[in-house]
Amino acid sequence: MAEREHVRVAVIGSGFGGLGAAVRLRRMGVTDFVVLERAGGVGGAWRDNTYPGCACDVPSHLYSFSFAPNPDWPRTFSGQEHIRAYLEHVTDVFGLRPHLRLHSEVTRMVWNGERLCWDIETAGGPLSADMVVSATGPLSDPRIPDIPGLDSFPGTVFHSARWDHDADLRGRKVAVVGTGASAIQIVPAIQPEVARLTLFQRTPPWVLPRVDRAISGAERALHRALPFTAQARRGLLWGIRELQVQAFTKRPDELGLVERVAGRTMARAIKDPVLRAKLTPDYRIGCKRILLSGTYYPALAQPNVDLVASGLSEIRGSTLIAADGTETEADAIVFGTGFHVTDMPIADRVVGADGRTLAESWKDGMEALRGASAAGFPNWMTVIGPNTGLGNSSMILMIESQLNYMADYVRQLNVLGGRVALDARPGAVRAWNDRVQERMKRTVWNTGGCTSWYQDASGRNTTIWPGTTTEFRRATRRVDLGEYHVVRVAGEKKAEVGA
Repeated sequence: MAEREHVRVAVIGSGFGGLGAAVRLRRMGVTDFVVLERAGGVGGAWRDNTYPGCACDVPSHLYSFSFAPNPDWPRTFSGQEHIRAYLEHVTDVFGLRPHLRLHSEVTRMVWNGERLCWDIETAGGPLSADMVVSATGPLSDPRIPDIPGLDSFPGTVFHSARWDHDADLRGRKVAVVGTGASAIQIVPAIQPEVARLTLFQRTPPWVLPRVDRAISGAERALHRALPFTAQARRGLLWGIRELQVQAFTKRPDELGLVERVAGRTMARAIKDPVLRAKLTPDYRIGCKRILLSGTYYPALAQPNVDLVASGLSEIRGSTLIAADGTETEADAIVFGTGFHVTDMPIADRVVGADGRTLAESWKDGMEALRGASAAGFPNWMTVIGPNTGLGNSSMILMIESQLNYMADYVRQLNVLGGRVALDARPGAVRAWNDRVQERMKRTVWNTGGCTSWYQDASGRNTTIWPGTTTEFRRATRRVDLGEYHVVRVAGEKKAEVGA
């Protein structure tokens, strides 16, 4: 049998996390790595989500790598095509193309305790790696609810993240299921051209105006000529959001003022008091993700739009039946129902040192040391792992902090020398997670009176970071070997630290 190809590091995924990891590896002199991507191109969520109106709700200059500033963002909030182009640009500028393995979905990876490496099976062939950086992202695998009768629906059905561009929705009766970040962009984008749009809403979101505008040529020229001006702009955007964190994490009652702003925004667009009542949330703003749009409410006020303030519960032929009994005829269904966030499919494919999958290890809830390392899974770390999500700022900030941690992880392996692995101590993982969950108790995400995709099936918030991005950066600045078992192959000198 031919030997497996072996690399120092295997990175899984080519979105912001995976490409960022690849850039960081190259910049620290590590070139023996591959980026395994299941699709035919880079971009992650910004490659997959091509629905009408798709755009970011984080300002452009904050939603980019600090080491790869883009002075030419065309708008203050960028569209999908601009972010995808930015990631392609990063791939080219930093020479990542030779490391890409496209159409190479990881189907299984198993820790090899004898060789201290990961044996990886992919759609493109097998390989092994000393270390794995999993950057598959929480918004990569769409979730479609199990609706009785869905299989027999005669019309077009697809998820927002798998938009069917061959489906012509013009002049048709379209049902949109869900009122999350994707749905509030899709509804105003398709409303003018469909015959009838029915929106199924289980829970109304809080919506604030998205103050989007074109960035002038003069501004872009300034940023190109004087890069510090773009850095200052990014710093201001970051600083404002850092100051807002206290309200989310320690003083949720202060968010009442923001609720009043959101209420006035709705009142200006929605004159019908009955519709306005249906659209008014009964939970504290911030408990669910705050959505930004200046077109969502005006679209809902149009005569060809119906709001069903109830979830979709059954389908009989082309008739859609809500939980409150409302019946609607539809030619097409678009699901904007989110993703597998707390039950990521990749977890079923990762088999650790004790033969258990990551999904089995996380059956009572996801947890990882500093959002990166899971006990029993040596030399494996995740980017955008448990409790690293944000409710009010840019995930790129969190990703770059985790890349700092990854870089020091690799340095520590190099210093230890030989065939060596680091395995997070269960006690360290537990202590970290206990601290995170204790801080979570006061936050709006736990006290705001809602259920959200931030929470797992047991109601525990395993998604959001309950602090500032500055705090997280300090916590992930370096690897503490005392939080890890240092594992060597049998017969080699052990270098246990922090027994």
